[in-house]
Amino acid sequence: AWLAGQAGDAPLTDLPSPLNPSLFKRLAERGWAEVYEEEVWRDPLAGRAFAADAPPTLTADQAQAWAAITASLAARADSPPVFLLHGVTGSGKTELYLRALQQVVAGGGQGIVLVPEISLTPQTVRRFAARFPGRVAMVHSKLSEGERYDTWQRAQAGAFDVVIGSRSALFTPFPRIGVIIVDEEHEAAYKQERTPRYHARDAAITLARLCGAVTLLGSATPSLESMFQARRGVYHLLDLPRRVQGHMPASAAGPVLLDLPPVQIVDMRQELRAGNRSMFSRRLRQQLAQTLQRGEQAILFLNRRGSASYVFCRDEGHVLHCPRCAAPLTFHQGGALICHQCNYRQAMPRACPKCGSLRFREFGAGTQSVIDALAAEFPTATPLRWDRDATGGKSSHEAILQDFIDQKANVLVGTQMIAKGLDLPLVTLVGVLSADVGLFLPDFRAGERVFQVLTQVAGRAGRSARGGEVIFQTYQPQHPAILAASGHDYEAFYRAEMHFRQEHGYPPYHRLTRLLFSDSNRERCQQETAQVAARLQQRAAALGWEGFSLIGPAPAFFSKVRGQLRWHLLFRAADPGLLLAGVPLSPQWRIDVDPVDTL
Repeated sequence: AWLAGQAGDAPLTDLPSPLNPSLFKRLAERGWAEVYEEEVWRDPLAGRAFAADAPPTLTADQAQAWAAITASLAARADSPPVFLLHGVTGSGKTELYLRALQQVVAGGGQGIVLVPEISLTPQTVRRFAARFPGRVAMVHSKLSEGERYDTWQRAQAGAFDVVIGSRSALFTPFPRIGVIIVDEEHEAAYKQERTPRYHARDAAITLARLCGAVTLLGSATPSLESMFQARRGVYHLLDLPRRVQGHMPASAAGPVLLDLPPVQIVDMRQELRAGNRSMFSRRLRQQLAQTLQRGEQAILFLNRRGSASYVFCRDEGHVLHCPRCAAPLTFHQGGALICHQCNYRQAMPRACPKCGSLRFREFGAGTQSVIDALAAEFPTATPLRWDRDATGGKSSHEAILQDFIDQKANVLVGTQMIAKGLDLPLVTLVGVLSADVGLFLPDFRAGERVFQVLTQVAGRAGRSARGGEVIFQTYQPQHPAILAASGHDYEAFYRAEMHFRQEHGYPPYHRLTRLLFSDSNRERCQQETAQVAARLQQRAAALGWEGFSLIGPAPAFFSKVRGQLRWHLLFRAADPGLLLAGVPLSPQWRIDVDPVDTL
């Protein structure tokens, strides 16, 4: 009866419990049924429907950029260009990615799209799968081994035209690569810290060159290295300076341009003086209440990166810096302040050296404490948490995002994974609870990282005709990175930061290499790193390198990991391989050329 009720073939794994596969094998032996094997691929996108997507009309800025891209794709030059697409948040970079892929696929080629975070993959896959139905693969670290293996096999067999994913997607066995797209190219997540260490953006450029493919790097906040290359003429710079309204009705006559959302800086020192000790400033509390009352949505962003604390004065915002190298001093248990660049140490002063205040503070709050504060102060808030602690499974990112899109929550609370790439039309308010976090890490890229993440998260607001507003809460209202981000002013930040990099000998003007030594014994760390530093100096002298510069050795910012103490040193050298060829290192050393951070 069960067999008669089947409209077609049925897998033996779907048999109801009273039946078993051996019964059907006996039926097959008598010629009453046919049992055969069929290969079934494990597909993470199986069973999902994607609405068809028609290409929108391009803006004038998009059309100008597209003219350059399409000409390069059609030319099939021996040395195809690298394009740097610098577009403000919501300017329509993704549409140019899609058109580039369409042109490549129409010509029989294939394309790779890299995104830095798994959290960006679901929404990205939706847009690309709608334009290339049934021809898109997804690759990231949350897939099972079986799904990854099957995706690899199908890609090699030519079942896909487009693969989207994080770093590992770059190694998909596509035989006819015509374009490689690196979205949010500035992201540090593209650097793999474990052996083999590589930067996926740089690897993508190299792979594209080997395949004769065009490279598209896209970002609202390009890395200083990429912009430097573009302004030197190594990359081709394409600008999208205006925002486009998304989610337009099909009847719309053409694209509608939008202003970027205004940003208000709230000085939390003034809030404290006014007696407000809540994590929400008066302005943020007022705007959040109005947003919820209108039935709109808000994002509260907490930049937790580098939560180990710097020390600052709550009255004046003064940060304690190292007198030797100007890096922020880091507070350690026992009251010691340590410079993680040069190993300078001092005791915690009783009063602020600048104003005499006794009000020092370590900064740090978690997403759960924000959820608790929302519950206490906003009864109508239905918050949703999105951070690494809340996203364990492979589909958890998509589930959280879909719940927010479906308005099951009206406040999204999260860390860096909510700062970029998300297109949420009902979000009209973005609040950054602590814009200072990360500014004073002992890393030359600290200011750049803060500027990038603040600019990106500000771009989540006002992406529809409803408009939007952004609030930065900070104890450093005059910091250049915060001021530039509040004005969506990449150019101002670029000029100031490049002046700093040139003055202090940092990339992109000088190449940096980091050597990190790990051992359980502090004395061995000190002795080994000191000896290697001396050998590096001797080797540089033997090579005739005048002005060779070495920083350290000193304990790393994250000074102990998995029971191992970590000491490091950094040096500037155009050819680190030549230098290190004469300085043998034990397996306890880790070499990182062009590090994305020095923590």
